[in-house]
Amino acid sequence: MGHEKTLTGLIPALAGANMIYGSGMLESGITFDYGQLVLDCEFARMIKYTVQGIPVNDETLAIDPIKEIGPGGDYLMHKHTFKHMRSQSRAELIDRKMRSVWEKKGATTAYERAMLKVRFILENHSPEPLSNEILAAIRAIVVEAEQEMGIKS
Repeated sequence: MGHEKTLTGLIPALAGANMIYGSGMLESGITFDYGQLVLDCEFARMIKYTVQGIPVNDETLAIDPIKEIGPGGDYLMHKHTFKHMRSQSRAELIDRKMRSVWEKKGATTAYERAMLKVRFILENHSPEPLSNEILAAIRAIVVEAEQEMGIKS
């Protein structure tokens, strides 16, 4: 249930694939797990961010701070680093805190945090209803498929 799915999604995405298959699936699709689905959504966000590429310009290369600080200087404490340090990855469920902080906050696994999000979504999400036009289009597809298969509706 870990980053194996990230790698199996990232490699095809870097090769140009534009679809991620199997979100929430375990055991070759025999089992579906809501916690895994939420984790897979996080992995998909990370993959999507990665395949968009890295912007290369004077700002992202930190040209001015490099000129200002010079060799051997303290780049970590520079305002440019603070401004950009969180722009690379915005993980919601992957915990990158120090072990002591993680332990003080309950030492939860990524899966446990995903399940908390699942419960929140199930308790709070209220989807927008589909428009009558969309419902009619879906119904037409079903009716056509039933006719092709000889099924009476």
